Amino acid sequence: MSGPPHLEGELVTSRRGFFWVVDDAVALPQGTVPRGQIFVQWEAPETVTKPYPIVCIHGGGGQGTDYLGTPDGRPGWATFLVQAGYAVYVVDRPGHGRAPFHPDVLGPVGSLFPYELVSALMTNSADGPMAHPTAHLHTQWPGSGDPDDPLVHQFAAGAGWLPANFAAANALERAHGAALLDEIGPAILISASAGAPMGWLTADARPSLVKAIVALEPIGPPFMVDPNLGVSLDWGLTASPMTFDPPAASPDELEKAQVDDWTLQANAYARYVGHSRLGIGPHLGEKQGQYVDSGVVVRLADDRKALSLTITNLTDEIGNRFAFGAPITTGEDQITPLRPRTARIGFEVTF
Repeated sequence: MSGPPHLEGELVTSRRGFFWVVDDAVALPQGTVPRGQIFVQWEAPETVTKPYPIVCIHGGGGQGTDYLGTPDGRPGWATFLVQAGYAVYVVDRPGHGRAPFHPDVLGPVGSLFPYELVSALMTNSADGPMAHPTAHLHTQWPGSGDPDDPLVHQFAAGAGWLPANFAAANALERAHGAALLDEIGPAILISASAGAPMGWLTADARPSLVKAIVALEPIGPPFMVDPNLGVSLDWGLTASPMTFDPPAASPDELEKAQVDDWTLQANAYARYVGHSRLGIGPHLGEKQGQYVDSGVVVRLADDRKALSLTITNLTDEIGNRFAFGAPITTGEDQITPLRPRTARIGFEVTF
């Protein structure tokens, strides 16, 4: 920022407000206090054009401000969603942000969230001890992402800690997520990281009120056990009970399959290339585009071996990618056709 924020921020016209979802209390020697409340900040455009509001659920250690803006002062997802015509509800999960934490009410705290962990896990994971196969794809952090990055300090300043009892926290999130939808009606949920269980559990409690879930890098994989974080996803996606068919009275009744140290990754893409011409005349006027380019890549790997399947042009489209064809060829009707549907199987070994 080159000047005071109030001179540079975007001027907006919207309705906005906040409230708490308070459905539980605990009696302490000092008196009765709320337990597990969630803070909800909402904003809506002057004219709401989308049928369902969006509820934004932050990740572990974070708070709702993660959706309000970026550490370098740019607008966040909440702003963009309001501009797109949605009413937006941004929550602080129990014990995070503006939903206060006290160990006498919510139990002991879990692990801290220091600069070093922020860098290794989120902002510069490709160069750190927690690097993973897709870490190099995280390219949007505006600074260096190192522990001494001032923008890492901005991000970590709003971070707290995970509760030591993750299952109890999930149970509170289920109850208060359901209560929120009882108040605002059907909604779309966006969740992130360790906030993903709140989305799954809210949908489990109020299936008719959850119209869609967008889970951003949800905590996992299923049935993950991480002693360092104090997290055990005993119910697959969550630490607290979910509904199964046939019913399961305890996690011990769930059948699990262990795939050792193998990692399964799947990526897909699809893009529409519109109709165009390079120019006019018998050569440049040839039509090009107007097709869907699509593909999928599935990769199963461990630390030494990998097996992959790549399929391109899934719909076997017929189209012209470039109307001028090969530059060393003469004549009319020059085209560069789409490659037909193609499958490739790859095998990699590291020696």
